[in-house]
Amino acid sequence: MTTTAPLTSARLDEDEFLALRAAVLAQWPTGAEVDLESGLEVLRALPEHKNASLVLARAQDDGRTLVQPRGGVATVEGQVELLVHLQEAGADLLPSTLDSYTRTIRFEEAEAGLLRSLESGESFLNGFPAVNHGVAGCRRVVEAVDRPMIGRPGTPDARLAAEIMFAAGYTDFEGGPLDYLFAYTQSTSPADVIRNWDYIYRLVGWYEERGVPMHQEQYGSITGTLVPPGLAIAVTTLEALLAARQGVRHVGLGYGQEGHLVQDVAALRVAPEIARGYLDRYGFTDVRVGSVFDQWMGAFPADEGAAMGVIGWGAVTAAYGRAVEVITKSPHEAAGVPTKEANASGVRATAQILGMLRSQPFPDTAALEEEMHIIRLEATSVIDRAIELGEGDLAAGICRAIEAGALEIPFSPSRACAGKIMPVRDAEGAVRLWDFGDLPYPAEVKAYHQARVTRRESAEGRSAGYSMLVDDVNAISLGHLVR
Repeated sequence: MTTTAPLTSARLDEDEFLALRAAVLAQWPTGAEVDLESGLEVLRALPEHKNASLVLARAQDDGRTLVQPRGGVATVEGQVELLVHLQEAGADLLPSTLDSYTRTIRFEEAEAGLLRSLESGESFLNGFPAVNHGVAGCRRVVEAVDRPMIGRPGTPDARLAAEIMFAAGYTDFEGGPLDYLFAYTQSTSPADVIRNWDYIYRLVGWYEERGVPMHQEQYGSITGTLVPPGLAIAVTTLEALLAARQGVRHVGLGYGQEGHLVQDVAALRVAPEIARGYLDRYGFTDVRVGSVFDQWMGAFPADEGAAMGVIGWGAVTAAYGRAVEVITKSPHEAAGVPTKEANASGVRATAQILGMLRSQPFPDTAALEEEMHIIRLEATSVIDRAIELGEGDLAAGICRAIEAGALEIPFSPSRACAGKIMPVRDAEGAVRLWDFGDLPYPAEVKAYHQARVTRRESAEGRSAGYSMLVDDVNAISLGHLVR
């Protein structure tokens, strides 16, 4: 790592934070239900086994990988039914994934979908409208289950959802400004997304400072397909630094499966090491760092048996990568929102494999060390460039790095993203780049990628390009990594 100026804290002070809260809580009538002191009492009263931070810390110390599914439906009753079913299937942590209207601050449309769902008995939303249910409704969900509850927002602006869910007893919130800038927004500026998430991080820090352990999961899968590991780790490390400066004390670094076992294991192994180094470097030595692995986020096979094969491969990777937590998929991914039974089958399959592999470590090989070395160089070159561009202001440096193309993600819908880099798989199926855009990768990394891509070009008798890229995007759904 290069030596640069120290980062400014840029922490929201108490008066500024409280002033911002008034506007956030006014976004929808249920915001009036939120009271920080009441929320503090609820969170303090939770038993330890329902606090995500405590549960994840214990699992990390014990060397266990915990299972968290995704899931959200429109009504409180439906959400409780889903979560109880997943709990009985063996889930260690339970989700509330927000619906698309809530993600885009369209609370009136979410309300209409909720009312229709209540009238029909079917869910007409693709997630849980936490803002519309308010603190009282979300608290009913927390009280109905016996596992920690996690909010999964999927939006560049989840401030009101975070306020409501924390006040109801949720102790974990997933996401971050760069993850959701690159994956979930087209026109929101990087500066605005960072400000929104600074607010959420400060809210987490507010509870932490009053004695409530909280967990912040950095998403890491981003656009979900062919994301070079070094870029994913750069994103989550920069987010961890942003979170730490607002008072977050426990982060889980997300990483999304790409399918090549050695590369994915290398990424899971090296991500906490990199983040730990930067957090320590800037004085955040009291922040605990864990890892979260998302099973394959790209196109899934339509056949349920084939889909279970993909899920099993993700479970193997999570175990060998020593992930503290694995986010499961279901065999209905290709069809849309899964039934609770399909969701539970993904949980059970993953838990079965984790149990069988717990005592079987992945061998330390030359190939693994080589991948870890390359990923370190990829990630640190991007992180260092963002810090350098900020001249002591991390948020400004990140925005400048995005503007300069020194930080970007493949397939991002964001207009702020340069959109120059192009990934493909190499001859073994690992993710490489055939166009580096303006990334600040060192010459060693570029030569390594180019040599690996050239080897595949020679094997297949064609040049890397859009045809190969399309093949690679669809590969896993068709039953292979490279044809």
